[in-house]
Amino acid sequence: MSVLIVTNLGDIVIDLYSNKCPLTCKNFLKLCKIKYYNGCLFHTVQKDFTAQTGDPTATGLGGDSIYKFLYGEHARFFGDEIHLDLKHLKTGTVAMASGGENLNASQFYFTLRDGLDYLDGKHTVFGEIAEGFDTLTRINEAYVDAKNRPYKNIRIKHTCILEDPFDDPPELAEMIPDASPEGKPKEEVEVEVRLEDDWVPMDEQLGAHEPEEFIREKAAHSSAVVLESMGDIPEAEVKPPDNVLFVCKLHPVTEDEDLHTIFSRFGTVISADVIRDFKTGDSLCYAFIEFEDEEACEQAYFKMDNALIDDRRIHVDFSQSVSKLWSQFRQKDSQKGKGKEWMFKCGSTDHVAKDCEGGGGNQASKFIVKDQNRQHGGGEGYDMVFEGDISEKTKTEKREHNHKTRQR
Repeated sequence: MSVLIVTNLGDIVIDLYSNKCPLTCKNFLKLCKIKYYNGCLFHTVQKDFTAQTGDPTATGLGGDSIYKFLYGEHARFFGDEIHLDLKHLKTGTVAMASGGENLNASQFYFTLRDGLDYLDGKHTVFGEIAEGFDTLTRINEAYVDAKNRPYKNIRIKHTCILEDPFDDPPELAEMIPDASPEGKPKEEVEVEVRLEDDWVPMDEQLGAHEPEEFIREKAAHSSAVVLESMGDIPEAEVKPPDNVLFVCKLHPVTEDEDLHTIFSRFGTVISADVIRDFKTGDSLCYAFIEFEDEEACEQAYFKMDNALIDDRRIHVDFSQSVSKLWSQFRQKDSQKGKGKEWMFKCGSTDHVAKDCEGGGGNQASKFIVKDQNRQHGGGEGYDMVFEGDISEKTKTEKREHNHKTRQR
């Protein structure tokens, strides 16, 4: 008269006292046969005391006996079978968890240490653990909250009857499922969030060097979220384009046309932008080269690093900048709000910063924008926006113009 209980922490084999507790053992065996215990949680684990399970609702208040399913609601509970020679003397004793005298249903418990004699005479002892004491030890060591509920769920996965001396009632056949159910019971009440029984810590899932990489990725994402909240990038998940090269250590005399011509041998170049000082227009000795496809970009990366251009050994790498993407995002957002493009103080939108003299236009702007470098490709450039003040001279000229208009 034995039953195998499979849990997510290991297996337990129980020997039943079917001769002395036939009513209790029959209830337990037939509930196992209809797979009533599948998915039930060990909802209460009191260290060095008891581990209680058998309630599909996982509240400690539910559970029905097999006699309810056979004979109706009035037979939900059955009577105690207490014997003076069946005591809680050793670890692994199996007994019914009842709601009071003669109120046994489906819940039962394992004792987690020897000598719990003060439970004698109060609960029906109907079996003992024959194998699986290591599993019982793992259950006893589970981390629990103030209500003695494990933080990580401990479940009965399956039950298997090894020997059953009791005949099956005719009504039982239709209750036996075709396959052993898996997962949590339908009746389970989720009072608090818990780690599921198949949860595995991240450091156990990853290899030797993967945790460091994971930590770096998390740190990078956190930094990106901060940059997004500050308005430095359009969104945290933005990534640098794969078809853009970053070129540095350029000679100050190297122009966009030079880079466009040199890098065109690898494929179609959409834009070649030498980044310049927004005030003087002088080269900052680095540039961005945007290709039509990624393959041409890769070829240029391998061939042009440390190449000689205008007596300078340049360095080439894949771009990590999202400035261009952010500029497009910002300009698009601005156009939606204002209905017009950013422009220079002079009102023009088609020359570089060093050619702007600040006059000749009739539209003064509060913002100074480094215009897109359109020497080749006509694509969007790596723009920078700076706040400036409208000169007092411009304000005076406007006031004089308005005064003359009124006199006329």
